[in-house]
Amino acid sequence: MTGSTVRPPAYQQLADDLRADITSGRLQPGERLPPEPELCVKIGVSRSTVREALRLLASQHLIVTTRGVTGGSFVAHPDAAKLADGLSTGFALLAHSAHVGLADLLELRRALEVPAAGLAAVRRTDAHLTELRGTLFDPAIDDIDTMLAAHAAFHRAVAKSTGNPLFELVGSPLYQASYGEEVIGGLPEGYWNRIDADHRTLLECLAAQDAEGATRVAAQHLDFIAETVR
Repeated sequence: MTGSTVRPPAYQQLADDLRADITSGRLQPGERLPPEPELCVKIGVSRSTVREALRLLASQHLIVTTRGVTGGSFVAHPDAAKLADGLSTGFALLAHSAHVGLADLLELRRALEVPAAGLAAVRRTDAHLTELRGTLFDPAIDDIDTMLAAHAAFHRAVAKSTGNPLFELVGSPLYQASYGEEVIGGLPEGYWNRIDADHRTLLECLAAQDAEGATRVAAQHLDFIAETVR
């Protein structure tokens, strides 16, 4: 007896076809998708199927839908922060699986953050520096949740300061994963003071456009985290 292949739902097939058109560049950002009735006739599916496919693509931040006479579904302009949401789920699942450990996450952080720090030092703008200063915390008065959020926000801001949206895209979900601080209950005294000091020193390097100093501080920062949570 031969096995049969289970076909995906019609809306999934349509969503996959449209996604391929978007990711291949056949449909460009800002370009309008064919109207729902036209898609129904062209593909031979119901209007509810088309709408379900469009809802799926919208949830993945690939299209935006507007109402009115000039409305319709349009290919979304890439936004690193929104696209990173989709990657976050995958990072979180892997971070809590037996296949990826803390060492793996820290290894990826090192591969990203050290060169990103050097690029940020060269390319940062005054607006980037203002955003970075806004992520600093005070270990003397802030609680653990505030410091964890501030730590993630700081590194996302450094990635953004590179001017390369791919650093921001890959880095953002990484900082939402449980990569150390969130899974270790007994961090040593002075841990958050060191994290705060490293952030402030790195910020000074970025302000001075000292790429060599920035990469050195970023590497030392990760060395400290790896040694502490090992």
